[in-house]
Amino acid sequence: MPLSPSATRELLAQLGHAPKRFLGQNFLIDGNIVRKSLALAEIAAGDIVVEVGPGLGTLTTALLETGAEVWAVEKDRTLHAHLESALAPRFPQTLHLLEGDAVEHPLAGLEVGPAFRAGLGEDATQAGTQAASEKRPHLEFKIVANLPYAIATPWLDEVLAGLLPARMVLMLQQEAARRYAASPGSKSFGAISVFLQAAYDVAPGHKVAAACFFPRPEVESHLLNLVRRPAPFVFPAPAKALIRACFQQRRKQIGALLRGRLPAAVTGWRELLAADGLSEQTRPEAIPVATWMRLSALMPPLT
Repeated sequence: MPLSPSATRELLAQLGHAPKRFLGQNFLIDGNIVRKSLALAEIAAGDIVVEVGPGLGTLTTALLETGAEVWAVEKDRTLHAHLESALAPRFPQTLHLLEGDAVEHPLAGLEVGPAFRAGLGEDATQAGTQAASEKRPHLEFKIVANLPYAIATPWLDEVLAGLLPARMVLMLQQEAARRYAASPGSKSFGAISVFLQAAYDVAPGHKVAAACFFPRPEVESHLLNLVRRPAPFVFPAPAKALIRACFQQRRKQIGALLRGRLPAAVTGWRELLAADGLSEQTRPEAIPVATWMRLSALMPPLT
């Protein structure tokens, strides 16, 4: 279970380590939140779990004690060394610890074959399938992440471009959690909301008070609970680029935006919008995820 605030201070002093704000180092000190994280992710013995930002190892230890196999990435050298000495000897077969940047290593070094990336599955080539089977065929895994605000969106973008985990439980600042789960028509709804909700359903999560961390952050957090949809949709790169560009001018009408970007498909996108009860005057933030998914089929490949 988590260390108390005083024990956390003592351990940090022993390590000669001052929490780094730019890395989002607010250490969990509430056992109820640890248990809630495991419950939301439905962690069971034998699960493969990717953890981002293990810190002092509070959640890491709880995951390992369930019998899960944990792949963890920690950027801070001092904390990585602490985890290597404190946890690796206890769990030599089930802890895989990587020192590095989570955006560069979104799955903490967990390798999967190309046949199973981005939901390609059985449609992949024979060569790709063979490569996958030599690693982890039909891999299912989960992610439990404590994400600093600065890397949350770029990290999530990387995850959504690869093999999709079955579940994700993400500790986020409330503002980020609201953006990811936002509904069309709200000011928080943006490109990352579209990309995420095309592949995941947002299940009930859990509010996390600032008092659950040491040092205490200035804002409250939220455990965002994401469950992969039965038929997850992954936007191709050209579609993602266009959707981002539209949301960068979110107050403009979609007709004006698409005429300049999809001039060869004007009839197609006009008919598609009309079929969904929308018009050229609709703004990007009011367009549902399902409509963006259908619009993506009209976008030419990148050259």
